[in-house]
Amino acid sequence: MSMSAVAADLIVDVKDAVDAPVIDTVVYAEPLSGQVAMSKKNTVIIEQKGRKFLPLVSVVQTGTDISFPNNDSVRHHVYSFSPAKSFELQLYSGVPGAPVTFDKPGTVVVGCNIHDKMVAYIHAVATPYFGKTDNAGKVILAGLPSGKYRIKAWHYGLPQNAPFPEQLVNIASRDEAVAFKFSAKSVSAPQ
Repeated sequence: MSMSAVAADLIVDVKDAVDAPVIDTVVYAEPLSGQVAMSKKNTVIIEQKGRKFLPLVSVVQTGTDISFPNNDSVRHHVYSFSPAKSFELQLYSGVPGAPVTFDKPGTVVVGCNIHDKMVAYIHAVATPYFGKTDNAGKVILAGLPSGKYRIKAWHYGLPQNAPFPEQLVNIASRDEAVAFKFSAKSVSAPQ
């Protein structure tokens, strides 16, 4: 078997300053070789229910379509002015006509023009190797081909414009583990 055919898992653990798990942290691996495989195009759903976006945090590969169905009893006006993706879905209920394509990497903050407390975070990445931490602050990036990677972590509670925490890792024939420790206490979900 050639080395390029070898794959392993990367186990990532994210904690805050008091060693509490940080949920909803986006973690992704960028191959240092610059060679990135595109995943099959699919549509991700971020629904509106109970005057909230569900899920609060999403991570997608660039080129992914996202649909914003309104499953609430009231109409919503979904928008973003973020540089990575600016869009507007004017007042509607049900399913809007077409999904929104996230074609550039970066963070997109989504809101509702009618309900100011509604917020969602979408982090688009230019790699197929990504995930989001669970309630234990852990995520597994499965099946990384052998090679060197820059592992990055992003959380909506990090200071705006701060560099993302990152580490270099070499994936060979066995699973690897890395840990990130944020200097601040984890941020609770917006109300």
